[in-house]
Amino acid sequence: MSAAAVILPGATLGVLGGGQLGRMFVHAAQQMGYFTVVLDPDPQSPAGRVSHHHVQADYEDPHALQQLAALCAAVTTEFENVPAASLSALALQSTGVSPAAASVSVAQDRAREKAHFVACGVPCAPYAVLETAEQLSAIQAHLLPGILKTARLGYDGKGQIRVKTREDLSAAWTQLGQVPCVLEKMLPLALECSVIVARSRSGQVVNFPVQRNLHRDGILAVTEVYEGNLSAQTAQQAVSGARAIAAGLDYVGVLCVEFFVLQDGSLVVNEIAPRPHNSGHYTLDGCDVSQFELQVRTLCGLPLTPPRLHSPSFMLNLLGDLWPIHAPTAGPLNAAPPWEKVLALPGTHLHLYGKQEAKPGRKMGHLNITAKTPEEARQVALQAAACLGIPAF
Repeated sequence: MSAAAVILPGATLGVLGGGQLGRMFVHAAQQMGYFTVVLDPDPQSPAGRVSHHHVQADYEDPHALQQLAALCAAVTTEFENVPAASLSALALQSTGVSPAAASVSVAQDRAREKAHFVACGVPCAPYAVLETAEQLSAIQAHLLPGILKTARLGYDGKGQIRVKTREDLSAAWTQLGQVPCVLEKMLPLALECSVIVARSRSGQVVNFPVQRNLHRDGILAVTEVYEGNLSAQTAQQAVSGARAIAAGLDYVGVLCVEFFVLQDGSLVVNEIAPRPHNSGHYTLDGCDVSQFELQVRTLCGLPLTPPRLHSPSFMLNLLGDLWPIHAPTAGPLNAAPPWEKVLALPGTHLHLYGKQEAKPGRKMGHLNITAKTPEEARQVALQAAACLGIPAF
């Protein structure tokens, strides 16, 4: 698609991946008047069940990709581990694709990702690439203790092992199958935050406010967004860093950049996600434009308006742990969390993803809380957490 091309409502948009992010993209596109196609092998995929069309096939199936290209004016992705080759194949069939395969491939490889951060001048934790026994022997002592992460296919804390000594490192690499890895030095963290930017083909960039995040067991648990959730200096550094990373990739689409704030107040980038992000789900209720609408706009070449946070917001991630183990979400009321108590609280907005089975650690939905002040939003969020059995924060 040329820089000047605009895809107007009434056209058909595609998404690779049928999870909850794809579902919310489909909802946003349909609200704006677009038809949608989802490519996902799961017949019960959350996005596939609400889309106009569901191509049930593997992401690398050439016939499915041809079908998707024939149906769609443009295609995006809802997860970073979609085969980059599939995005390239779609682009060769004159289908608009964003983000591009080149951008996604960087996010799929931690070594390339960190090299990109360095090239953009955005600080990251000291690290070393580990692919051979020789590199293992050459690891410098100052990188320990550290976290060994697989270079590919790691998310939500998976594919990561903490190591204190060289012996730990060797054992951890063996445990991970001696696949290519990145060893990151452990740093004294104060908190975590993220920035979501949207960038057009012409290079126009807008961003949401910086999100302050709390993770538990490697999975996002709480996001809080309001003026003053971070110092002005830290927030500005995070936004500048995120914009530099997007520009360096010549990125088109919605991009989330995750950061660590260290105990000395300095900021280091952790990783990027070339798609909407869990920490941006509050935008559905707290902003005048959501991250998913901006995903549609960047894909279609529509104008990007700077998002406005109209309400202090908290987001609680709803994991399958909140349901009785193995209870289907469509089961009796007593087999589900007490939604009636939660929804009796002012400013609560429930978003469930349509998944048919609750499992521990599985993202089943999220709860957004909006209020006039951060204090009011926090109070209601804590009440909701107590109702659901979520630890206080």
